[in-house]
Amino acid sequence: MATKQIRYEALVRALHTDLYRYAYWLCHEKQVAEDLVQETFLRAWRALDSLKDEKAAKSWLITILRRENARRFERKRLDMADYEEVTIADTQSVGSEQEIENHWLREKIAQLPEEYREPLVLQVIGGFSGDDIAKMLDLNKNTVMTRLFRARNQLKDALDNEPIQRGQYNG
Repeated sequence: MATKQIRYEALVRALHTDLYRYAYWLCHEKQVAEDLVQETFLRAWRALDSLKDEKAAKSWLITILRRENARRFERKRLDMADYEEVTIADTQSVGSEQEIENHWLREKIAQLPEEYREPLVLQVIGGFSGDDIAKMLDLNKNTVMTRLFRARNQLKDALDNEPIQRGQYNG
């Protein structure tokens, strides 16, 4: 029992931040992300004996987190309504050029179809390899690599077709 607890505590210390970052990316809400991470670690504790390779712990936990996030939608059915998204331009504050570019890039990534967006975020934010992403998403590695390639090409096309207007403010 003591060995299991030591393994578990080491996992929590080593991977809590990465799991929280990914959970927040999935749901965009601090409290929900915290709950997802907590549920993930609870399930991990219960199934810790099934983790044979410590090197696979991060992808194992990400898979648990993804499934826990999916369960959230199984339990709660929301009425869906069409709405038009309104963007309000911030004309008061002036951010750095990098902040503008980061915001633009986040917007473009969010607009990618989920089949391209998810592998890209797992690679860029999670630091996972194509093999890891394939296992997490239950896909063939070649499929993952194709989706990553297409996601990057779509971002490149967006950059070519809609260049960031640097330094132009109406404020």
